[in-house]
Amino acid sequence: MTRPLFFGSSEAVRAAAPGALFVLDGDEGRHAATVRRLGAGERIDVSDGSGYRIGGVISAVGSGTIEVEVETAGQDPAPQHRLVLVQALAKGGRDEQAVESATELGVDAVVPWHAERSIVRWRGDRAEKGRQKWMSLVGAASKQSRRSFVPEVHAVLDTSGLAAWASSVDRMVVLHEDAESSLADQVSALRATGALDAPSSTAVVVGPEGGISDAELGKLRAVGAGAARLGPHVLRSSSAGPAALVLLNHLLDRW
Repeated sequence: MTRPLFFGSSEAVRAAAPGALFVLDGDEGRHAATVRRLGAGERIDVSDGSGYRIGGVISAVGSGTIEVEVETAGQDPAPQHRLVLVQALAKGGRDEQAVESATELGVDAVVPWHAERSIVRWRGDRAEKGRQKWMSLVGAASKQSRRSFVPEVHAVLDTSGLAAWASSVDRMVVLHEDAESSLADQVSALRATGALDAPSSTAVVVGPEGGISDAELGKLRAVGAGAARLGPHVLRSSSAGPAALVLLNHLLDRW
């Protein structure tokens, strides 16, 4: 079975060289010791959430702590092509489902979007609470999927803010059922021109359950975003982003 992964402070994890003794404590140590009930002789990995990973064998289990004899340590390679999910806030927890699945599929960052037709609203104090909840989701999903990189979660953006943010990525693709070409065809065309030979970043924009308005699509097109469809069917807000990420992971040789 794949070794379970836990997270520790960057300073402590990066200081743990092979042969050293690493102590996993705090919430993660309690989870490992009392919830997972790991025992001496079992092997685990610990990451700092930024790609640095140590691995080793448990030598002792205390009250809420795990002692690990470090065997390996090093930086996991980051993918050449960075993927970002811009997920519109949606009702029924569909946005949270999308964020969890996207994390398991390797997304590098998530941007919450206050779309025009979003029924869920993050206003005032709720904006930061919502962001913190998504951060908790991506942390748990990263641990479950054994990812040493925990995706960033940006502050929520409205459409004007999203249009301004678009310049921070190399390309932005809005998933839209009326787009003239498919995401697969667009990526294949980019590859043919050599545009994907160098490291790059792609943001995939997913609308809420009511869809993306013409005005929103116009604002994003005005800053260089393109529109693409996934296939012959219209997907839910919870599944469109993950489906696009599966396709991009394959087409961009991330898998």
